[in-house]
Amino acid sequence: MKAASIGDLLREWRARRHLSQMALAMEADISQRHLSCIESGKAAPSREMVLRLAGRLDVPLRERNAMLVAAGFAPLYAERPLHDPAMAPALRAVEAVLQGHEPWPALAVDRHWQLLAANRVLPMLLAGAEPGLLAPSVNVLRLSLHPQGLAPRILNLAQWRAHLLERLRLQILATGDAVLVELLKELQDYPGPAPLADEADTGAWGGIAVPLRLATPVGPLSLLSTTTVFGTPRDVTLAELALEAFYPADEATAERLRRLAAEST
Repeated sequence: MKAASIGDLLREWRARRHLSQMALAMEADISQRHLSCIESGKAAPSREMVLRLAGRLDVPLRERNAMLVAAGFAPLYAERPLHDPAMAPALRAVEAVLQGHEPWPALAVDRHWQLLAANRVLPMLLAGAEPGLLAPSVNVLRLSLHPQGLAPRILNLAQWRAHLLERLRLQILATGDAVLVELLKELQDYPGPAPLADEADTGAWGGIAVPLRLATPVGPLSLLSTTTVFGTPRDVTLAELALEAFYPADEATAERLRRLAAEST
């Protein structure tokens, strides 16, 4: 299969961002004619031009590297595993955030929702899941919605499922990642409750958050989640890393989480 040219990639990302040639040219402060020539292959862009256009299109770092290679340049952004020695400072920072969040659960995932790290509270919430779903590499979306994973213990499964699938759809729109497209198809095929009449309904939280209500041996937990990403990473792995932190939505949940954390010491 023929590799995509820089023109092919520019057209693909421009279409994904719903931008005309004129709109992108104006944002990048170049002429539409020049952009048209780049997309058609009549002009070869400089390295700086590739990066300028990728920046205006908000292209993820991994795909910016692909655009540079397609244009005949070396990749700019390094990609090293989180446990690479060179990533030790970043790993320490991630672990400090996760541990500092205790007694509330928190985890770190990559772009495909594979679990990279977690604090000691999280495994206590996963008890009872089918062992195969907990074997490396754990996909947290699969674990959440699989009928042998957490799904039977999620008390608001229709709401939580709709929330996760919508997040995944938005991520696919932003990245065009083929692996995520296949993951979405898989998750949609899992058996589950009928969709909510209003999937955006979040009850008392007024649309700003969707709680996860989970049955546990110490009683039901009502959790709110937040996502944290690094601000200006220069490494592909860090750019794709997300920290998911859960907070108690009520005092009963807070007390139950404190009890679970105390039992794990």
